[in-house]
Order: sequence, then C-alpha cells, then structure tokens
Amino acid sequence: MAFYYQQQPFYNPKIPFTGSIQGGLKDGKSITVSGQVLPGANRFHVNLQCGSRPDANIALHFNPRYDSSSGYIVTNTKQNNCWGTEERIYQALFPMGSPFNLQILVTSQSYKISVNGIHIMDYKHRIPFNMVDTIVVDGMVVVNNIGFQEPVGIIPAQAGFQPQFAYPPGYGVPAFSAPASYSVPYKTIINGGLQPGKNIFIQGVINPQAYRFSINLRYQSGIAFHYNPRFDENLVVRNTKTMEQWGSEERFGGMPFHKGQTFQLIISCNPHHYNVSVNGKQVHTYNHRFTRLHEIDVLEVCGDLSLTAVTV
Repeated sequence: MAFYYQQQPFYNPKIPFTGSIQGGLKDGKSITVSGQVLPGANRFHVNLQCGSRPDANIALHFNPRYDSSSGYIVTNTKQNNCWGTEERIYQALFPMGSPFNLQILVTSQSYKISVNGIHIMDYKHRIPFNMVDTIVVDGMVVVNNIGFQEPVGIIPAQAGFQPQFAYPPGYGVPAFSAPASYSVPYKTIINGGLQPGKNIFIQGVINPQAYRFSINLRYQSGIAFHYNPRFDENLVVRNTKTMEQWGSEERFGGMPFHKGQTFQLIISCNPHHYNVSVNGKQVHTYNHRFTRLHEIDVLEVCGDLSLTAVTV
C-alpha cells in the first residue's frame, strides 16, 4: 500500500481566503470545504486556480448564487482573463444560514462535485488539473475547515467518492477502505483527532423498523460524545462515558430522525461544544465534558441504520 504526505487542513480561515494546495492536484485527490452560508447571502465562490495572482487562470469556479427566489449554482473556467461558457445547476443546495460540506474529487476527466454527500455534477476539465495549485474562497460564507485527501490505493470510479481510513478486523493500524465497506457497526480513525473547526459528515438510511442507533466519538478510555437516537422513546440521548461510567443524560431537543428515511448529519466541533445538524437544520448542542479534543480519534456508528457516506 502506498502512503502519501497529508496536507494539514486550513481551520477557520478568514474570508476572502487564498491558500496553497501542497503538491498540486492529482488524479484521486479530493478537497473538502465545510462551512455555513451567511443569512442574507447573495453569492459565494470556491475557485481552484493556477496561482494566486489576480489574473490567474481559474480551472474551476464554483459559485452558488441567491439572486433568484430558489438559488442556483454557476460553474465556469477563466483562461487569459476570459470566462468560458457557464454551466448551471438550478437547485438550492446551499440554504442560507445552513451548514454544508462541499467535496471536489479530481479524476482524469473531470471534477466530481458532491454537496452533503450527494453527487451533483461532473465538471469536465478545460485546464489540465496538474496546473492547479491554489484554492480561493470568497463571498458571504463562513468556512470551518478546508481539508485535503491524497489518493491512497486504487480509487474506485464512484461519484463523490472520498477515501476513508478504517480499522480492519483484528488489526490496530489504519487501512484503506472503500465505500462498499460502510457496513454497520462501522469504525474509522479521525486522523489527528478533533479540534475546533472540524466537521464530521454522516449520511445514511434509518431502518424501517428501527429501535435505536448510536454515533460515538471515542478516545482511548471512553466516549467523549455519545449521540443516541431512540425511536422507542422518540428522543435523542446525549452523554459521555469515562472509565466505564456514564454521566448524566441530556434528553431534550426533540427527535429529527424518521424510520425508513434518509438523513444527512453533521457534527461540528467548536471550542466549547458540539453542534449537531440533521438535514441542514441545527438540532442539538452538547458541551464538551472531555476537553482533550486531540485525543478523540475514533468515530463509531452502530445500530438500526445503513450508511451511504462518511467524511471525517
């Protein structure tokens, strides 16, 4: 198995932001931008550029706009200070005030673009991707982090795929795992542990006869955050487990999940608490009880659901 240098994410960058893509782009590399559209936004954009100069060529211009009632997305390329032909998606995929997770996967033919785990388009290359070395984010948006995933092993030709590192049975070291291995119970490493600005994205389907499921953020001797939807009680329990002892449960805040339906969940790590959003709506906040965030290095999902996408 080949291992590659992993560029550290940019956390909470000030907008407008210009950052270097270390090593440039390559087939199989992916970039994840996690953030939140500001209320009253008119537009924002993410550019993959050939350099940081104002007149740099822009290989991919990804530009959600809100100057119509429903919102839409413009994609384009700029070469020699001239814009090409726009490609548009007339879907409101970035609701104002809501968190989002944008993934751009580089393939030999195109950029595969996914929003909140859903593949939305292939944007064919108009400029060779190996000329891209800069990412720019600007507009009415707050960004929590910009992450980079180097290609590892063989990249399957699946839309919106992003590599994961998982614990294989019987081993204590990470190995490459493809989306087909999203079997439940599921466990994966959080590379580098948690820190403020880190987002975890989980997408799946609740079993039609679901009883309960749980999402755990674990450290060596306990569970820092236990998130436990219970359909038998019609609520979500949150708790922390330290040295085999559970703390006091938090049970308020309602039940945002429904049996037999799909869901998209984002856990955002903040300096003093976690925010949990389900299907674009913030539903729960949980204050840190275990505060050594960098030691929280395993995500675990189990119970009555199936998984279709996980990003850590």
